[in-house]
Amino acid sequence: MEMVQVVFLTVLMFFVLVTVHEWGHYYFAKRAGILVREFAIGFGPKLFSYKRNETQFTLRLLPFGGYARMAGEDPEIIEIGSGQTIAVRLGQDNKVKNIYLDALDTRRNVIRGEAQYTDLEVELVIRLDVDGEVTTYDVNPQAMMIRGTQQTQIAPKDRQFGSKTVGQRALAIVAGPVMNFLLAFVLFAIHLQMVGIPVENPTFVKIGDVSQGMPAQEAGLQKGDIVESINGEKIGADYQKMITLTSKSKGKEMKWTLLRGDETINVTMVPRGMEGEDGGKVGITPELPSRKAGIGETVKGSGVAMVDTTKAIFLGFKQLVNKFNMDDIGGPVRTFELTGQIAQQGIEYLTYWAAILSLYLGIFNLLPIPALDGSRLAFLGVEALRGKPVDPGHEGMVHFVGFAMLFLLMIAVTYNDILRLITG
Repeated sequence: MEMVQVVFLTVLMFFVLVTVHEWGHYYFAKRAGILVREFAIGFGPKLFSYKRNETQFTLRLLPFGGYARMAGEDPEIIEIGSGQTIAVRLGQDNKVKNIYLDALDTRRNVIRGEAQYTDLEVELVIRLDVDGEVTTYDVNPQAMMIRGTQQTQIAPKDRQFGSKTVGQRALAIVAGPVMNFLLAFVLFAIHLQMVGIPVENPTFVKIGDVSQGMPAQEAGLQKGDIVESINGEKIGADYQKMITLTSKSKGKEMKWTLLRGDETINVTMVPRGMEGEDGGKVGITPELPSRKAGIGETVKGSGVAMVDTTKAIFLGFKQLVNKFNMDDIGGPVRTFELTGQIAQQGIEYLTYWAAILSLYLGIFNLLPIPALDGSRLAFLGVEALRGKPVDPGHEGMVHFVGFAMLFLLMIAVTYNDILRLITG
């Protein structure tokens, strides 16, 4: 597979994994009536941005994840103080549609005055003193606060994250990991459709991969060729026999008969020795014959893969806790590197790997680690038990500290990955 294609598929895979996760948050937040201010892939400086309806969709520089920023999750509205001079523009319904906080002399078709009273969350009104005359204006629920080139839509109380029920908030949070689980299931199913199901009692040995620079590749062997005989001995389905004959023929010429479709091909090869391994090698990997999976087999096989992979992921967590080692943790650099290597092996391998990563992303986000979805769900659980929410300031501090620690860990593992690449 060409390098440009490998890089494209690697980037596309990460884009899909993160987008699906954040789309889960975004979709169910919108369903609950929450104002989603930004749907971002990545962190840091913006690379690309466009606005659709109420949401700003952005692509950012650092590919470490993404977020769906909901109104009310953090302070974002600029307060209007009593006596502050502002300007408002009315819409066709005579409600305030724009609120200007600066450069008031340059604003046209506006009403300028001193704010006497402002409520942009519950009452949605602004009371202005215009040349000694006080007038109360109703505010459109989608009015924009404008300072310079920055525009921020107001968020009435019923559009904020915190105003929704515990169930609605929990659904908006858990939807991200759930979408990753669904994506993993679909990808496992697609992989199964690609590779098929091993045939019971096979009658032949098929060549899987052919290594570059090895005798098999030099002799013209291709993936999918069927090994008919070696040195006149029929191979049938006994791939172990093929390996044994090859191993014993190190440095000796061998005659292979292959089937490629309806064509019979005869080649000669001389197995080579490889450092650290006994016997001769020609550079091929056998592939078990397979058949196309039915719908029921695909669903069952995908489910089994989900269960087995989940067990392996939790086993990895357990081993990491019992014996922590920085070299056992891979950051974005190592993950991109490994993904590129897998992509070179073929789209079916990349699909399986993407399924594993999607499942891992969903599980990891549900861990009760501050700043992750699991921690936010834990706070909602406490709120449900207490009957009242945890102090937002305390919860915000926990998430902030957790995010800072995760970011520092990300920097450390990224440094470790880059150092490992440089030193080999």
